[in-house]
Amino acid sequence: MTLDQWLAHIESVHYRSVDLQLDRVGAVMQILFPKGPGFQSISVAGTNGKGSAVETITAILCQTELCIGTYTSPHLVCYAERIRVNGIMVPESELCAAFARIECVRLDIPLTYFEFGTLAALLIFQNRDVDIAVLEVGLGGRLDAVNAVDASVALITSISIDHQHWLGLDRQSIAVEKAGIFRSGRPAICADSNPPDILQECAFASGANLYQLGKDFRMEKEDGAWKWIGPEECFDGLPGSVMKGNFQIDNVAGAIMALASVKSLVPITADQIRKGLRSVRLRGRFEVIKGSPAIILDVAHNVAAIEGLRSNLGEQTCLGRTLAVCGMLKDKPVREIGRVLGPLVDEWYVGSIHDPRGCSAHELAREINAATAVAVSTHDSVVTAFRAACRAAGRADRIVVFGSFHTVGDIIRALERKHAVH
Repeated sequence: MTLDQWLAHIESVHYRSVDLQLDRVGAVMQILFPKGPGFQSISVAGTNGKGSAVETITAILCQTELCIGTYTSPHLVCYAERIRVNGIMVPESELCAAFARIECVRLDIPLTYFEFGTLAALLIFQNRDVDIAVLEVGLGGRLDAVNAVDASVALITSISIDHQHWLGLDRQSIAVEKAGIFRSGRPAICADSNPPDILQECAFASGANLYQLGKDFRMEKEDGAWKWIGPEECFDGLPGSVMKGNFQIDNVAGAIMALASVKSLVPITADQIRKGLRSVRLRGRFEVIKGSPAIILDVAHNVAAIEGLRSNLGEQTCLGRTLAVCGMLKDKPVREIGRVLGPLVDEWYVGSIHDPRGCSAHELAREINAATAVAVSTHDSVVTAFRAACRAAGRADRIVVFGSFHTVGDIIRALERKHAVH
């Protein structure tokens, strides 16, 4: 089967798109890896900032002579983005072979789409003789498929309100789920500067060695550069994150702490950190496409991330109007997001996401209209919404695309295929 055929198949195996348990993936892992995966791993959880931290860790590790595997989700444009070795996406043929192997051994175990993908990543890393895998946790932590891997170090980037249906209604409950990736006697890093108190209790209960941002490690500005200060060592002369936003500095601090905490496995030098930070690239995180008008792409889709987007927009000079292009999933607090971002937006262009979890443009418009008095136009898709914004925009305006990986991914594809007016 082709990759598209395999993806359609693995989406159909389990009747739910999300079913948080470890028994299914654990059973298949036992068949595939009876002695456990033959590589070390770093697990990264968090409400926001996971992708940024994973890319930072990967970029630094790629400055060494080790073989590095990276697993992230979701993807923006193509599925192969999710599984990379030494920063390079694996071929579709390799993905298909991994799916075929998993299909052969799972028997009647109904794996979810994400579980299939996680196992495929682990299988590919094993086959490629990866030394260290950097694994982005999908949803939550405790019952996420990635947590079936016994990671050498755990990193939590941030704890905010999102996915309440699965993780709980408050930060305390969500912190408990994310702290499920902690392991006894192993480093547990928290890059949230103000985590719920219960996180420390979870670390104590699990026997993990907790390192907290602002308490055990931090970043300080020094002579135009950054200095990372940890429990036992310091790294100075570090460049700022190439990704926009003060919160990205927290992600960098947590990434360096994760590596410093396992220096016996991976000795990292200050020069490797500097080179890695300069090489980090991650699409869709306040990504500015220069032009007239300018286009800004951001996958922000919960209130905390939207507050970060608002802060970044506020720091940017714009002589014209701000046109917002938005598409979101049904479980997002659209009205609150509209209230947070509304004061900066002059016109809204909302599009439907054609996915079972997607929100229709009319539903989005209703919620945004309840939060702001500016004009909101509805469109059949985020691409048609984007085209309309492009036609309406003046040269001094800016178009801000946000709300979902689906939304940003669709616009990236449209721009690459030149289907959009710009």
